[in-house]
Amino acid sequence: QVQLEESGGGSVQAGGSLRLSCVASGYSRSNVCMGWFRQAPGKEREAVADIDADGSRSIRPSVKGRFTVSLELEPYKKILVLQMNNLKPEDSGMYYCGFDEVCKETFCAGGHCWKVVNNWGQGTQVTVSS
Repeated sequence: QVQLEESGGGSVQAGGSLRLSCVASGYSRSNVCMGWFRQAPGKEREAVADIDADGSRSIRPSVKGRFTVSLELEPYKKILVLQMNNLKPEDSGMYYCGFDEVCKETFCAGGHCWKVVNNWGQGTQVTVSS
């Protein structure tokens, strides 16, 4: 059973940076898809960035140019990294790591499509003050 461990959240002032990491372990397939999602209080969870099984990346237009997503490989682990620069108060929320070994389903929202993931981490809080 896949395990996801997120870290790197915190509180910063607008314009600051944070680096989120999600360590995935216990999976059985080598080609997986992973992504970062966020949820602000009273709002629905939204996709921020993901990496498909073929290595292709998607990033939310509102964070493009400020956030980058990358995947690091270690023996029996995959680490999904979200580097967030020039943070804005509207970036605040709980950030969740998502993981899937099937990666065949997609969902589309706001003119952008993302991979459906069925495994979730516990989340890490990001708070950006103005």
